[in-house]
Amino acid sequence: MFTEQEVLEFVREGDVRFVRLAFCDAFGVQKNVSIMAEELPRAFQSGVSFDASAIRGFSQEQRSDLFLFPDPATLAVLPWRPSRGRVARLFCDIRRPDGTAFWGDTRQLLKRTVARAAEAGLRVNIGTEIEFYLFQLDEKGRRTDIPFDDAGYMDIAPEDRGENVRREICLTLAEMGLYPESSHHEEGPGQNEIDFRFSDALSAADNAVTFQAVVKTIAMQNGLFADFSPKPISNRSGNGLHVNLSLAGAHDQARTDAFMAGLLAHAAEMTAFLNPTAASYLRLGKNKAPRYVSWSRENRSQLIRIPASDSAHRRIELRSPDPAANPYLAFALILEAGLDGVARGLTPPPPTDHDLYTAGPEITGVLEPLPQDAAEAQERAFSSGFVRTHVPEGLLAAYASLRH
Repeated sequence: MFTEQEVLEFVREGDVRFVRLAFCDAFGVQKNVSIMAEELPRAFQSGVSFDASAIRGFSQEQRSDLFLFPDPATLAVLPWRPSRGRVARLFCDIRRPDGTAFWGDTRQLLKRTVARAAEAGLRVNIGTEIEFYLFQLDEKGRRTDIPFDDAGYMDIAPEDRGENVRREICLTLAEMGLYPESSHHEEGPGQNEIDFRFSDALSAADNAVTFQAVVKTIAMQNGLFADFSPKPISNRSGNGLHVNLSLAGAHDQARTDAFMAGLLAHAAEMTAFLNPTAASYLRLGKNKAPRYVSWSRENRSQLIRIPASDSAHRRIELRSPDPAANPYLAFALILEAGLDGVARGLTPPPPTDHDLYTAGPEITGVLEPLPQDAAEAQERAFSSGFVRTHVPEGLLAAYASLRH
């Protein structure tokens, strides 16, 4: 958690020559502009301008100038860049020329949500489980449809050919101050998972964005392509972004239950943002991805699972999101849903202690299904008072454009 002055001293004394000012478009895709280290004081003071009309979801041709203001707390050195003349990265706030926050800055949106939660006496920690596939490249460096291996869940070498790549990813993350908790081969051929230790919501979102960049970079250096799309192979497991939530501090079980009830109450309305692509709906309802709004203990066929754990690691696991989601927007909506449940004192329905992949209509017929496709998800979102309260109109318009 560096201060501005500490960042400037580190850059000056640590042989940092370039600084990447990073931000995300409306859909969570990382962008950046690189400046010389000597320009960093000006960036802190006055910001660095960029053309917003060229950024997906930001398009406003008549008011296209926006400014990036670095957040000093997010300083990280990129380990894969040269050790002499190093390159650092800072996430940025996006502001208008008059200094006001830009509506499309989902990182600031999450900051405001975290602040509202704190005002309500809640601090929510988030840990993520992020899945991805590794595919081979052809002789021209283009991705193929050939998975890196044919291993299965938690297999080991030699069947698991990805263990050295995962090791390199985890060590790179650790050099950047990010701490993966565990890693393993997933069910699909060439599919991997790396889990993060829990942190505050904003750091968790920053980590998720950084994670994808690191994985893609290390994969490319190993002659591979990392695919985070929700359903890379049609008849195999999709990629999930499981979100583990825990209420920090001394909170009674009733508040945790109300938080979970809020997630269940708004799950269908949020789905367009947790699962934003057409491919997202090829994943849901198959291979441990949920189809219904339900919860249970230890049951991986549910939308929400309460994993077995000791009291210090008790958490709520939301299993529907996938890595195509913008983590800032997704986490903001998840927190708002939980806060609404606490504010209204909601009570969760009884647990659904059945395997919902094999259960008959007498079980599933009484459950609310998640939206079946992107069009239905958007209709639910755009008609939701909850969504319209918490998602700016410009972002709603950006997500509406995904229909076309």
